[in-house]
Amino acid sequence: MTVRAAVPRPAGPPCPRTLLRAAEFFAGIGLARLGLRAAGVEVVWANDVDPDKAAMYAGHFGDTSAHFELGDIGAVIGAQLPELDLAWASFPCTDLSLAGNRDGLSGRQSGAFWEFTRVLDEMGARRPRVVAVENVVGLATSHRGADLASAIRDLNRIGYSVDALTIDARRFVPQSRPRLFLVGAMDPPADAADPVSELRPEWLQGPYRDSSLRTHRAELPNPPELLPGGFGDIVQTEGVQWWDQGHRQRFLDSLSDVQAERLNVLRGQRRVSYRTAYRRTRNGVAVWEIRPDDIAGCLRTARGGSSKQAVVKAGRGEVEVRWMTPLEYARLQGAGDFNIDGVRPSQAVSGFGDAVCVPVVAWLTEHYLAPLIKGELGS
Repeated sequence: MTVRAAVPRPAGPPCPRTLLRAAEFFAGIGLARLGLRAAGVEVVWANDVDPDKAAMYAGHFGDTSAHFELGDIGAVIGAQLPELDLAWASFPCTDLSLAGNRDGLSGRQSGAFWEFTRVLDEMGARRPRVVAVENVVGLATSHRGADLASAIRDLNRIGYSVDALTIDARRFVPQSRPRLFLVGAMDPPADAADPVSELRPEWLQGPYRDSSLRTHRAELPNPPELLPGGFGDIVQTEGVQWWDQGHRQRFLDSLSDVQAERLNVLRGQRRVSYRTAYRRTRNGVAVWEIRPDDIAGCLRTARGGSSKQAVVKAGRGEVEVRWMTPLEYARLQGAGDFNIDGVRPSQAVSGFGDAVCVPVVAWLTEHYLAPLIKGELGS
């Protein structure tokens, strides 16, 4: 690994406090804050550009005017940030997602990453000792890995060695949601004995083989096993609106032979089962596809019908279909008690679809970020 020129940095470990202090960049509705808090880290500053998400944030956490800055990150000045131990950034995935335009970090929205590192750079010697960056796994393959290398290189430039991990929310909730995490450390821990693991599979080894990057692999426990199912356990059963006969029939008519047979098997069972379905475009035709398992597909921001999931209830000779509810979105993100009173359904679905899964943040913070800040992972 190549060690770069020294940059201003804190002298010694942070002063002891009851709680560690974090900034939540691209905060959205605040699900990272929930996960951080569960592991003993308090958010003392947050920023987002979306007023609807800021309203949901305030609606759940109460008066946030003292620490929430609504506006473009381009207007944030590093010198104005408070003392921090951790900076968390779930920057926009629009240009990195396989469902997006794949412009990568040069894209208008995902390019906000460079504003995040600019803010940290402006903090100078006050920069937090640890940073955590979350995004879709498409960041690892964007422009054949060049975008991931560029992101790591820029974090190196401002003093951080970087670790790269992938964690699927399905290890904690019945939702398939793999995500990539970059953990930057001023004082990196010793490398793990096994370079390839569940957290760092072979397809994520590229940065570690690039001698121009400063990287590390922390020794961490294995995360929980992938859940085999569980969506049926979190389905909302009261206060839901099933589609009328015409809407349901159009759904059924769009199914391929394979999909129709899958549904017929479920319909013929004595017990009631729940599945999720996405609308896809196949050969220029909009069709519905039902997941074969008791797991929800990856939640996304509801921009257009193809990103909205439907819930299919089948069994005892019957089939019912409806849109997934905001409460189900919340439960699938590990935030079932999030306050959505008075929130428009489309606003809630967008807020949760853009967010990070709460128990994933809590696990990463408990086992990696907090011990790293406290100097308990070794060096």
